[in-house]
Amino acid sequence: MRLGILSDTHDELERTRHAIELLRAAGAEALIHCGDLVSPALVAALRVLPSWFVFGNHDSDMVPHLERAAAELGVTCLGWGGVVELDGKRIGVAHGHMSADVRRVLAAQPDYFLSGHSHIASDVVSGSVRRVNPGALHRADEFTVALLEVGSGELRFLCVPK
Repeated sequence: MRLGILSDTHDELERTRHAIELLRAAGAEALIHCGDLVSPALVAALRVLPSWFVFGNHDSDMVPHLERAAAELGVTCLGWGGVVELDGKRIGVAHGHMSADVRRVLAAQPDYFLSGHSHIASDVVSGSVRRVNPGALHRADEFTVALLEVGSGELRFLCVPK
């Protein structure tokens, strides 16, 4: 299963659509957004593939609208953090700005922990958990998303043109 990972899109709708098309062209079969969507239009952009998202710090005022859009569009909202099982692996997701949410998700002992918030792409192993931040599509030196082959662990960062 190839998983497209996005974060910190901050209502950059056209850039996000372009990023999703890059991920689909690279073989993404599902999408996870690690928070800071900011508008229901971003939820709609995710629905082209099976998708999940979490809230970020810039989504606080939009929570009911994002939840409603998710319910109407068939996108799964994981609230402030959650775990998804794909291809036999547990994938934890939280935005990363609230340590309580991060601890709660990590307590579920996921194989992967996906987060955003820093706007900096990273891939590190901490204990038995691989932590991936796809970067950002807003306020970043380089706009990036990530493509994870869940079963094998192969990870690629994709640059999204400005």
